[in-house]
Amino acid sequence: FAFAANVWMLVLSRLVQGAGGGITGVAQAYVGDAIAPRDRAKALGWLSAATNAGVMIGPGIGSLATNLGAAAPGLIAASLCLINVLYAWRWLPEPSPHQRHSQGQSHPSAPRRPIFAVVKEVFRSPGDDIPRLIWIYSVGMLGFMSMTGILALYLQAEFGITERTIGLFFVYVGALGLLMRAVILGKLIDRFGETRIMRVGAALLALGLAAVPLPGPVLTLSLIIALVPIGTALLFPATSALVTHRAPRAELGQVLGVQQAFGSVARVIAPIWAAAAFQGLGHPVPFYIAGGVVAFVALLSLGVKQVVHGAAVAEHAAAT
Repeated sequence: FAFAANVWMLVLSRLVQGAGGGITGVAQAYVGDAIAPRDRAKALGWLSAATNAGVMIGPGIGSLATNLGAAAPGLIAASLCLINVLYAWRWLPEPSPHQRHSQGQSHPSAPRRPIFAVVKEVFRSPGDDIPRLIWIYSVGMLGFMSMTGILALYLQAEFGITERTIGLFFVYVGALGLLMRAVILGKLIDRFGETRIMRVGAALLALGLAAVPLPGPVLTLSLIIALVPIGTALLFPATSALVTHRAPRAELGQVLGVQQAFGSVARVIAPIWAAAAFQGLGHPVPFYIAGGVVAFVALLSLGVKQVVHGAAVAEHAAAT
């Protein structure tokens, strides 16, 4: 009974933690309000780079904290979240109305549709600009999270990697993602634009996912798996930046919130089906399917038109 109670408490804590994921859409909308159109992809890259840094450092902190007791990792994580809330409350300024400058409706007081209307549009008109981008983001997230949901199982089964050694793997992947988002992404966006970068990111991610089960030593796997953080660093920030360019100004927060909601559904579904396929169909199968899913995303991205930053910058100048 005690074991079952502990498991349910763990599940409940993860549900509460997941509810806090709603901050992602808000943070992205903040970037959309406060950053000029041509720099949004870079800013969103920095935002996700910070997340990657946390993913890279967090497991190390958690591992060290276990020396203080089983409850220590959770208490330290909760304390860090509280510090985050206090910092935002005290020092994060509200964007001024003249800083709101996404492509779309030309007046900041334009009426907003109910959020369910945005959701309905995603299903009703999947080929339109914004719904297509939301589907690209969420289906791409489905493929990516399918891999992360079973990667630890795969590494243990195929290479004997355990909880004592897997931390190094997360540091490696996290460091690559951090480097891509914080240093390289902005330069690539300046040279090629968000749409092309999104397409390349989807292609690299699909290739990386499908190639994970290829035979070879751990060193070969580490080279192949590098395509995954590189692909995600290009795909997801570029897609979110394109959403900020094309969403109506008054609905920017709602649209980004819907995008994150669809992505969250993908995060729920991905590990469930991937674990079932891993156990029932064989270890390589989920990776092949996930690669195929992201390859479909790459095809969807071909229908997205390139953003013309000149018009966006002109609108920003007029708004300010």
